[in-house]
Amino acid sequence: MRIVVLDGYTLNPGDLSWEKLRSLGECTIHDRTSREETFGRARDAAIILTNKTVLTRDMIARLPDLRYIGVLATGYNVVDIEAAAQRGIPVTNVPEYGTDSVAQMVFAHVLDFCNRVAGYSESVRRGNWSRSEDFCLQEYPLVELSGKTMGIVGLGRIGTAVANLSIAFGMDVHVSEK
Repeated sequence: MRIVVLDGYTLNPGDLSWEKLRSLGECTIHDRTSREETFGRARDAAIILTNKTVLTRDMIARLPDLRYIGVLATGYNVVDIEAAAQRGIPVTNVPEYGTDSVAQMVFAHVLDFCNRVAGYSESVRRGNWSRSEDFCLQEYPLVELSGKTMGIVGLGRIGTAVANLSIAFGMDVHVSEK
């Protein structure tokens, strides 16, 4: 069975092992695949795993050995689902992929915005703290999250995770559904 990973770098920049996948069959892992390279790399594949590389109706029609498409992300927007269904090819995704890390990144940006981490880091590099007349360095107003409002559009997995973090910081959460 031939397995092709079209854009492995987005999933594994080098810190994970592909050995379990390789144990399932002949496995070729490409870091990135351009639109022009897709057919040549996917030809004769029974299984295609993709994250960002698009599989169009035309592409799916040109892959007679294809039996399964795994989208290694939360959505299906990179695969023509209807074309795959017409050929009886199952397409799956990873709905939990990135939920916690995306919520964490949201709060990394919220905290950076409130605490001006990059600005203070640069200020310390310039020696401003060591030259400060006060015990502390206050170049920006202090913003406390407790009591602030977090607006969230959509309360799916990621929205729920962000809401939970917001509540943990004492924020009021307002949600707008689609």
